[in-house]
Amino acid sequence: MIKNFIVSVFAILFPVFLFGQDAAEKINQANEAMKAEDYAKAFSLYDEAMNNLGDIQVEPAINFNIGFAAYKANNAEGALKYLDKAIEAGVNVSKCHEYKALVYNQNKDYNNAVASYEQAIATAEGDNKDLVFNAAIAAYRGELLDKAVELFGKSVDNDYRAETALYYKAITLKKQNKDDEYKVTLEEGAQKFPEDDKITSALANVYVIEGNNIYKQGVAIINAINEKVNAGSLNTTDDAYVSELEKAKTEFRSAVEILEKAKALDASNKNAQALLDACNAVLQ
Repeated sequence: MIKNFIVSVFAILFPVFLFGQDAAEKINQANEAMKAEDYAKAFSLYDEAMNNLGDIQVEPAINFNIGFAAYKANNAEGALKYLDKAIEAGVNVSKCHEYKALVYNQNKDYNNAVASYEQAIATAEGDNKDLVFNAAIAAYRGELLDKAVELFGKSVDNDYRAETALYYKAITLKKQNKDDEYKVTLEEGAQKFPEDDKITSALANVYVIEGNNIYKQGVAIINAINEKVNAGSLNTTDDAYVSELEKAKTEFRSAVEILEKAKALDASNKNAQALLDACNAVLQ
C-alpha cells in the first residue's frame, strides 16, 4: 500500500513540474518572437504559457507584453484580456488604456475608444497632449460631436496640432448646424494659420454665402421698384425710386465688402468673383 501511494504522488507532481518547465520555455520562445516582430507567434506562445504556468512565477508586467503582442497581431480579444490584467496589476496603466483605445479604434468601437483614451489621459504621468488629440479624432469618427468639439478645443489650447484641431473643431460644429460658432472657429483658424488652404477656403465659402444673401436683398429691392415702374405707379425720377435704389446699392456695397474678404482668402473662388461682378455692375 505504501509503495502504491508514493508512486501515485510522483505521478501527480511530475506532470506539474513538466508544465512549469514547458511554460518557461514557451515564454523564452515568445520573447524571441517579439524581438523578431512575429507578434502572432509571440502571443500564441505567451498565451499557452500563461495557461500552463504550474509553479512558475512570472512578473505582472508580462501581461502588458502579451497584450501588446495581441494588439500587433490584430487579436482584439487577446489584447483586451491581457491589457485589462496589466491594468488590474497596476502595470503601465496609462499605456494599457491607450492600447485598448487603439484596439477599439481598429474595431470602430469609438465610444469605448474615447472612454479608454480618457482613462489614459487621467492616468498619464507625463505629457498627454497626443492622447487628447487622438481621443478627439476617435470622437469625431464616432459622431460623438460634443465630445469632439471639447477635445479638439483642448488640443488647440495645448497647442498640439492646433491647425488640424481647429479645422476639425470647425467641421464638427458645422455638422451640429452651429453656423455662428463654425464661422468664429474658422476666423480664429485663418488668423492663426493664414497659409492653411482648408481653413481659408472654408471661411471664404462662408463669406460667399453671406455676400450672396446680402446681394439677393439688394436684388429684391430693385425688382420691387422696377415692378412699380412697369406698372406705372412709380417713375425713375421720383424721390421714392431714387431712395429705394440707394437702399439697394447700400446692400450691394455691403455684399462687396464681404465678398472681397472671401476673394482675399481664396482667389480661386469663382462664386465670389461672379457675385462681385454682379454687384459692381449695379454700383457703376
